[in-house]
Amino acid sequence: MNVSVFGLGYVGAVTSACLAEQGHRVIGVDLHAAKVEAFGRGQSPIVEPEIDDLLKQATVDNRLGATLDVCQAVTATDVSIVCVGTPSLPNGKLNLDYVHKVTAQIVEAITESKKTHILLYRSTMLPGSTRVLVTGMLAELVASGQVRVYYCPEFLREGTAVRDFREPSLVVIGTHDGTSPLDAAVCEIMGGQPSILAWEGAEMIKYSCNYFHALKVGFANEIGRLCKHLGEDGTRVMDVLCADTRLNISRYYMKPGNPFGGSCLPKDVSALKSFARQENLSLPLLENTAASNAAHQELFVSLIESKAKRRIGFLGLAFKAHTDDLRGSPMVAAAETLLGRGHQLSIFDPHINLSRLIGSNEQQIQARMPHLAQLLKQDPKEVLQSSDVIVVSQKCVPFETLKDLARPDQVIIDVHGWRELSTLSWHYEGICW
Repeated sequence: MNVSVFGLGYVGAVTSACLAEQGHRVIGVDLHAAKVEAFGRGQSPIVEPEIDDLLKQATVDNRLGATLDVCQAVTATDVSIVCVGTPSLPNGKLNLDYVHKVTAQIVEAITESKKTHILLYRSTMLPGSTRVLVTGMLAELVASGQVRVYYCPEFLREGTAVRDFREPSLVVIGTHDGTSPLDAAVCEIMGGQPSILAWEGAEMIKYSCNYFHALKVGFANEIGRLCKHLGEDGTRVMDVLCADTRLNISRYYMKPGNPFGGSCLPKDVSALKSFARQENLSLPLLENTAASNAAHQELFVSLIESKAKRRIGFLGLAFKAHTDDLRGSPMVAAAETLLGRGHQLSIFDPHINLSRLIGSNEQQIQARMPHLAQLLKQDPKEVLQSSDVIVVSQKCVPFETLKDLARPDQVIIDVHGWRELSTLSWHYEGICW
């Protein structure tokens, strides 16, 4: 294919070199004449393993060119990839001036050429940015079918960028509604097995990945500071932590929904936070973990109350399915709050037998919800028939039962992530989706 790449910085240079290596003919475009001239000779603007050899070979094979002329680049290609920078403003906000300027130039070039074109954004942009461009300066071209727009974030690490392009760990393609791209060329350019999301989801993936990496580094450093204070080897502690690939390095805790709870996490988070303060150590990430969880709990209760209905039913009360452990359960906390605010509750959890609760499990529930026995129902039908809002936190009721008994006027709040619920004609809502 003939591809124009706008912005010959880090992402643009690597993208150009690797696409040329795959056999595509690439035209690089940039504002800086010196950079364009050097790039056209196969000289890399960045230092990165393999990049110089790839660009030189592409030049020898006549698969690489460069220009200052946007119209020339667009006219000569079928696909344009925008890789211009999105720096931070002094106030921390994202500066999309370069994206807007190059988009306006591309629009002008496509309008003059009257050709159909594929426009692919790789610049890092906040969620909603692509849609703003499409409904703004690109609106007429998109509506006429002359331009199709995709957002494809890059995941290139400095030092291994060429290898990351060849063997991507993650490929994401954003389309207007999350359906498969109309253009096979996009999948061919991106390679790998792409995940298809709407534009906003694809934009959010980039920030989610980078924020997660930042959090991991921050977490490791805070654990390291605490270990150093104790005279322990922080690197060794983190090595052992990472050795557990069943829980610590896994998808297990990476599911939006419930606040965390139970008998261990709240207690241990609180204890380590208190210990750090006692030792006069500044560990902001660790200190704010409980506050973040509390904010999520408040959001959960607010979501229930926003439905303006008084009869609330809970399907699942324990903090984890298939247990009767009510200690630290977010559902118990929500039920306690709602009761205190005058809501009428009914609860079904097949694993809770009040006569079998012992120790701190019994003590906590007696202190927080002494009238739980009157709220518990032995049959989920009672909950479904007597409630206007159903909070589903566990799959403790067969889907077919829910399908048969729930009323169209009921609101279903899905905490568990039971996506089948969204296929029914109820008022469905999840906490984080």
